[in-house]
Amino acid sequence: MNGAESILAFDNPWQIVGLIGIIVGVRVAVPRIEMSRASRVSILEIVDSALVAVLLVFCLLRPFVIQAFYIPSGSMLPTLQEGDRILVNKFVYFVRAPKPDEIAVFNAPPAASPDDKDFIKRITGAPGNRLCVKDSALYRDGERLAEEYIAEPPNYVWPDPDHCVSVPPGNFVMMGDNRNDSNDSHRWGFWDPDTGEWQARPFVPRENILGKAMVIFWPPQRIRILH
Repeated sequence: MNGAESILAFDNPWQIVGLIGIIVGVRVAVPRIEMSRASRVSILEIVDSALVAVLLVFCLLRPFVIQAFYIPSGSMLPTLQEGDRILVNKFVYFVRAPKPDEIAVFNAPPAASPDDKDFIKRITGAPGNRLCVKDSALYRDGERLAEEYIAEPPNYVWPDPDHCVSVPPGNFVMMGDNRNDSNDSHRWGFWDPDTGEWQARPFVPRENILGKAMVIFWPPQRIRILH
């Protein structure tokens, strides 16, 4: 796999509703149980704190602010390794547009994955950029980029030796740092059965981008800010 999978246990909204229901049920039941007043007050404080924490995390922080993800593949080597846990800032892209060279988590378009999966790649092209890969390097708007963070120089030409890709408004191009082993924009597309030709679909719509990867928080020896 070449994506980023959520490590949060409660991805299903009904699971979250169920958890809240359990906490509320405990909150209702505690006053009816025979115990000392001090014990009852102590338990209710714990239950109320748990309810507030669940509502804060799942109703505010996770949807709009920050989310944890697990890295299951080597598509972003050497920047991200298999097993890394990262925190993704979801709020930042509510207030500004994603920028080239940032590492972002996004919902994979159909050309990238038939399933509803979240991928993590580096933004290599923003609206208006012209991109191509040739001479073992990525070129953006005619400039050969010195990408010191990639695993090795790309061993492919994209889209072809004589053309570049223009990124349309509202779309982005994503590539893994492990360029030669990454399911990213340069590979996305499908064979048109009517023409028998390959139809490239390298773009990720703006609305698919979930957030910016900010920090590796696990394992301990890998803790660092992502640039």
